[in-house]
Amino acid sequence: MPLPPADLVHHLADAIVGTRYAQLPADAVEAAKKSILDTLGVILAAGGTEPAVQGVVDLVRESGGRPEASVLAFGGKAPAIMAAFANGAMAHCLDYDDQTPWGQHASSSVIPAAFAVAERKGGVSGREMIVAVAAGQDIFARLRCNVGWRKDWNLSSVMGVFAATAAAGRVLGLTREQMTNAFGIASMQSCGVMEMVCGTGSDLRGMYAGFSAKGAVTAALLAEKGTTGVESLFEGEYGFFATYFGGRYDRDRILEDLGVDYQGGGTLYKLWPSVGTAHSHIHATVELITRHDLSVDDIDEIRVYVGDYHDLMCRPLEVRRAPTTLVDARFSLPFLVAVAAVRRGMGVSDFTAQALKDPRVLAAARKVVPVQDQALDWKLELPPGRVEIIMRDGRRFDRVGTNVPGSSETPMTWDDIARKFGDCASAATMPPSLDQVRRVQQMTRDLESLNDATELLRVLA
Repeated sequence: MPLPPADLVHHLADAIVGTRYAQLPADAVEAAKKSILDTLGVILAAGGTEPAVQGVVDLVRESGGRPEASVLAFGGKAPAIMAAFANGAMAHCLDYDDQTPWGQHASSSVIPAAFAVAERKGGVSGREMIVAVAAGQDIFARLRCNVGWRKDWNLSSVMGVFAATAAAGRVLGLTREQMTNAFGIASMQSCGVMEMVCGTGSDLRGMYAGFSAKGAVTAALLAEKGTTGVESLFEGEYGFFATYFGGRYDRDRILEDLGVDYQGGGTLYKLWPSVGTAHSHIHATVELITRHDLSVDDIDEIRVYVGDYHDLMCRPLEVRRAPTTLVDARFSLPFLVAVAAVRRGMGVSDFTAQALKDPRVLAAARKVVPVQDQALDWKLELPPGRVEIIMRDGRRFDRVGTNVPGSSETPMTWDDIARKFGDCASAATMPPSLDQVRRVQQMTRDLESLNDATELLRVLA
């Protein structure tokens, strides 16, 4: 009787350990570098603008321990596990971090984990960092696209801990056996229900990447020390796929071109600091307002056509129209559309305690009315939202939010991401100088030439 095929955990571990810089496609290399610059910038901005992260940073400082890795934005060092926790929390809390073409976020878990381990280890080259990030992004995309998701789990943290473990383990130079063990250990931190994302009044939606980054570093370090995992992690009778997705997954697609096609090459970067699933509505609103030079005061109603996931950003409607926290504001479709209409754009400065009380934005938000449209329900790719503006004089303007800035159709360039990094850095608690900003921008673009990737963090210190 033939032996059953090896569990996917072994195939994934093989691919990660076997990855070499020379075999990476050019788009995967570029995506890894762009994601590093983008994520570092978002962390800096978060430290200066999002009060929800202060508790995490305070806890990290109170915990003490060996000064192994940098706590970005606030300065100082902490044990690698705790630095990953703080930096991961900041990496996602503005909802400004990168995403896959199908939604969800890998880099806000992957990059804080990889850099924390790299600082602890020392001497990790730019090429090795690129390999680690590309491997993590690839693992995330393969898992994200090939499971029977019912929108019940927060895939960014459920999958993100494995992606971050892949990156951290690759930085450490784990063996195939150790990497397999690390995935098993990481499963102890694979968690997060969608109520945490969709519910109102909580800080958790903003900081969840901190938990997956922390869990990943913990897993990789324990595996390095000999802690064992489980041989049938993903496909066992009570394994990951059975427990989280009722056994619905596509094994062949997960394995297709593994080690050849690195799917992080399709990573997308955000122009606006808000949940990506609202960007098509934001874009449609900005286009209508600017193209027709509409005055918000003359608008009677802004209809936003929504599918099942868009609708989560609209309920309860009155709460979404007037969010009381910055975390909720970035996930509130009526508020985001109102900001887009009033500001004709969106930036980090539109999400402050004072901005939440802007009377013009709040008045515009009361004009936003969600309209159900099942054709916009989220399957694999989320269909673009549609906006209809009805003026008091009876005129109507309608647009579907296609070609969104930062989308696959209109991707952000290196120059775009460099500008975003500069804007984010200027919002930091202690903004780096223009020279520091320029050095980090160029060093990241040329990351493969650095002997030590963590030089980026020393420049920002």
